[in-house]
This record gives sequence, C-alpha cells and structure tokens, in this order.
Amino acid sequence: MSITAKVNNRTGIRNNLDPITTSQILIYLFVGFFAFIGLMPMILVTMISITSDASIKANGYQFIPKEFSLTAYRMIFSPTSSIIPSYGVSITVTFLGTLLAVLITGMAAFTLSNKSVHYRNSLALFFFIPMVFNAGLVPWYMMCRALGLKDNLLALIIPSLMFSSYNMFLCRNFMKGIPDSFMESAKLDGASDALIAFRIYFPLSTPVLAAIGLFYGVAYWNDWFNAIMLVDNDKLFPLQYMLYKIKSEIAALQRLQPGVPVRQLPGESLKMATALVTIGPIIFLYPFLQKYFIKGLIIGGVKG
Repeated sequence: MSITAKVNNRTGIRNNLDPITTSQILIYLFVGFFAFIGLMPMILVTMISITSDASIKANGYQFIPKEFSLTAYRMIFSPTSSIIPSYGVSITVTFLGTLLAVLITGMAAFTLSNKSVHYRNSLALFFFIPMVFNAGLVPWYMMCRALGLKDNLLALIIPSLMFSSYNMFLCRNFMKGIPDSFMESAKLDGASDALIAFRIYFPLSTPVLAAIGLFYGVAYWNDWFNAIMLVDNDKLFPLQYMLYKIKSEIAALQRLQPGVPVRQLPGESLKMATALVTIGPIIFLYPFLQKYFIKGLIIGGVKG
C-alpha cells in the first residue's frame, strides 16, 4: 500500500468524493436565498448612502443608483467634522469599559461559584434584586454627581460598569459546570483563589467571557444616554450621541460643513451613511466572535 493510501486511510479521506445529492442542492439554495434576503437591506442602505439626494427624491430608493454621490461621507469625515474625535472617544470607552466589565463580572461569577465562599446564595440574591427593582433615574444621577462623574471619560464608563446581573449569572452557571477537582488540586498545590481564577477558571470560561464581552461591547458602543446626562463638553461626545445630534439638529449639520446652505445638505443619504458609520465596527467584529455569541445564548438554557 502506498504512503498516500495509508495517510488517506488514517485520516478518513476518501479517494472519490460522494456526488452532491439533489436534497443537498436544495438545502444550499434555500440557505443561500435567505442569506441573500438578509443582505438586501444592508446593500440597499449602502447604495442609498452613495446616491445623491436629487436622485433619491426623483427616483426613490434604488439598488443601482442613477446618480452617485459621496457628499454624505465627505460631510461626515470632513476636517471640520466632529465624527473622527467622537470615533476615538467611542473606541476608548468601549475598549476600557468592556475590559473592566468582563473582569468584574468574571470575578463576581467566580466568587459565587466557589463552594468555599460562605453566604454565596445570599450574595446571589443581592445581585438578583436589581434585575427586578430599579431605584430610578434621580438617585442614579445624584450618585454619579457625588462620585464626580461629570464631563470626563469616567462618566461614560463607570455608570455602565456596574455589570449586568444576567451576564454575571450566565458566567456563574458556566463556572459551576467546571469540575471541583480543578480547584481542589490547585489548592493542594498552594494556589490562591486569585491564581485559581486567572490561571484555571477564566481560561476554561473563554466562551462565556467572550460572549458577555460582545454584549458589553455592543452596549458601550451604542450608548448615548450617559453622554446626554453627564457630559456637556462636545470633545467628549461619543459617536452615537454625535450622530444623534447631527441628524436631529440643523445647527450640527452646519457645523459639519460651514458655509453650506441647509437646503444643499444631504438628507436621506446622510441618514444611511451615518447608519453605516455607526454599525460598521460591530459588523466587522461580529464574525470573529460569532461562535462565542451563539455559545453564550445557549449556556443559560442548558445550565441551571
């Protein structure tokens, strides 16, 4: 027997591939059709964003524009625009906030899953109560002001840093599924709880940590409420709030492109361009975390 034949036999590779059946072709066509249907709105938004407003008013929304125009993107990314600084603020807040939120959530989940921690069930009840009851907006605002969270980056990070109890319980349920023998063996070797958490439990919990990291990242990226309530300095406005101002205030449109009459500012194409600018980073990031995202969705349903 030749070397190639031996390798094929060991790896299970067939010399002759099975022909594709009719049922498989139908499945591929069915999935491909729905994938195309799902992409159509994104394609349409992209096409509208590069269409002139005159063409949109005359012909409506079209997949193949009759008159291309990049005026909306020139406005958004012009030297006088505030979009680029807002991008930097959003990226900084999202990165730092997500990192700290995942760290705090993971540490809390490890504590509640550790059987050597006394009153862990009472602590779990303490975290469960905020899922049902909310103190309200006024105490939240007063607490933020008392902590000095006003017109600084911390005002965009700290208020959302108090992790979601749902994410914490998600992590705790996952960590409870890790065999206790790992912790017992590590303690026999003299490892501390912090070492056990960072060297054993967190690496084994990568799927759920990545999943909640995506949840936190999307929440920080889409957050505009903290900016409205706690930030007055326009240099600290995150992307979402800046785009909200661009679309809702004529004055903001004039600041983007000084000297341009309001009637010449793109309307529909600007809306679609801002939508693409907003969701672009999340779309590019999601494929790399998709498997963890799906894993995180099913963890809560299969672990009690």
